[in-house]
Amino acid sequence: MATLKGKNLRVLIHNDASGSSDTWNVVGMSTNCSVQYTNNTENANHKDIVGIAQVPTVVSQACTISVESLNVTDAAAILAAIKSLQPMLLCWDETSTTNNQTALGQNFARKGMFYMNDVSFQFDNRTNATKSVQFTSTGKVEALTAAPNVEVITPGSLTKGQNIRLYLSSDNTAAPSKVIASARTLQLHVSLSLEDATTKDTDGNWVVQEPTELTWDITTSALVRSNDVITSQVLGQDLAAIEALKEDGLPVKGKIANASGDNNRTAGIPIISGSLLITQLTLNSPLESASYETQLTGYGDYTVGT
Repeated sequence: MATLKGKNLRVLIHNDASGSSDTWNVVGMSTNCSVQYTNNTENANHKDIVGIAQVPTVVSQACTISVESLNVTDAAAILAAIKSLQPMLLCWDETSTTNNQTALGQNFARKGMFYMNDVSFQFDNRTNATKSVQFTSTGKVEALTAAPNVEVITPGSLTKGQNIRLYLSSDNTAAPSKVIASARTLQLHVSLSLEDATTKDTDGNWVVQEPTELTWDITTSALVRSNDVITSQVLGQDLAAIEALKEDGLPVKGKIANASGDNNRTAGIPIISGSLLITQLTLNSPLESASYETQLTGYGDYTVGT
């Protein structure tokens, strides 16, 4: 039997929106995925056992899945999913045929309920935007009894990082309208904290999780001063403005949105918005171009798509 290629091992998500039909979708434009099982053990050595070697015994089991993808056009759906605090049914299987999306139901295929607990989007200048999503199991992971019925999805489109920008206001009341001038990189990160919710009434060794806290943060870097000619009428926040906001220590309104037009400054469809607090500002001045990095932490809940 031929070696299984990475392109033919995929993570699939159950399509609850399909109604009564039992269909699944692959994670589109995926570039990598990994599945990690963990058997948590305790040393069960005791005086009746001869020798000093450790004798571990499994006390709990868990599973995590990580997926990386070039498709960020579903950012709003991903952000809404992690914010919903609801688990979803996932599986992994060998795939083939149309766009490598037909699941074959191989004997190593498994399924289980998982929380989406970590999401990162990377929107960097002159690169393709990417996303990385992590899932953590809640309850038992078990073998598939039949090949999943996969609904083939249309491949997404690449998004250039320079066409996604962060906009900030100068306080927590005005709408965010100023881009980060001379920006180079942008990362959006959302994390859902989980805790073990198993009790003595829980069957088996698999850990049952419950969400406890949602946090989000944004990291951006920019040149202190660039040689760009600015023809856009959209204003930009420069280093002095960011320093002033940092010194104030107060939240400001912010949003990440699609951008186009002159100097890629005109905001289009928004991805996420909310209040942000600047928590760290770092100036970097090597022998090359001087730059600075700003870290912002979400202040309260975020809104998807507006």
